[in-house]
Amino acid sequence: MLYNNLSGYLKKKYGTRLKKICVDGGFSCPNRDGTVGVGGCVFCSERGSGEHIEADVSIRCQVEKALASASDDDKFIVYFQNFTNTYADVSTLKARYDAALIDKRIKILAIGTRPDCINDDIAELIASYKSVCDVWVELGLQTANDECAKRINRGYESSVYVAAMDILKRHKIDTVTHIMIGLPGEGEEELRETLSLVNQVGTWGIKIHSVYVAEGTRLAKMYRSGEYSPIGLDTYAKRAAFVLAGISPDAVVHRITGDCPKDMLVAPEWNSDKNKVIEKINEELKARGLCQGSCYAKAK
Repeated sequence: MLYNNLSGYLKKKYGTRLKKICVDGGFSCPNRDGTVGVGGCVFCSERGSGEHIEADVSIRCQVEKALASASDDDKFIVYFQNFTNTYADVSTLKARYDAALIDKRIKILAIGTRPDCINDDIAELIASYKSVCDVWVELGLQTANDECAKRINRGYESSVYVAAMDILKRHKIDTVTHIMIGLPGEGEEELRETLSLVNQVGTWGIKIHSVYVAEGTRLAKMYRSGEYSPIGLDTYAKRAAFVLAGISPDAVVHRITGDCPKDMLVAPEWNSDKNKVIEKINEELKARGLCQGSCYAKAK
């Protein structure tokens, strides 16, 4: 096995594949409303990467619609996906999470958020759901290099990610770290820095995203003005293979590329063919005799 992918992990743990229900929780983001910044990260679209989720529908209705045609044997992950899904007071968060957990076939509550929107009270609330389902929190790190983070308008320093990871670990909450390959100004050294930090904190899972230029983002403006050029597929495959080989062999790999809605993709063209990207990464791993964790000791 080249890497410990999520589908294999879930099948082993639950005996079957799990279907994902992506939920728009109605949250905003401190990097949009002026608390931290405005406009969000340069790659983030107007719906916070939730274009495929039906807008202006209650959380409960979103989940009920997904469950309507399900069989009794189906199992699900409810994923609060777009924007910052811990950006509210604890009582609001509880009401919204409760609105999604309406069926015993939901086995996992997954919450996407920013490290600067994690504290002990929020972590305690999230941990309380472990009595009814498994839980994981997804943190958008993207890069460990703070200069690179400034270029993408991330709005927090990497030390904040380390602190959030510490809080979540103390509450025994599994964490999935999002990193991106091909960010403006990012080279191999910056990516090595990101891998080192992810290994240092001991993330449970990892999502590796390819940087794509989506219509309506600041990155699209940068691309059209010549300020940003996406990396090629060969380079992406090499760097993704580097991360996979350097990450802990125990980490669960949730994804190895990014998906942009085809009608929003500006560049690069290769991002439109997910299977081709995955095949290229697998070819790179095989050609170099690598698998997940084969360079972990060196990368730590």
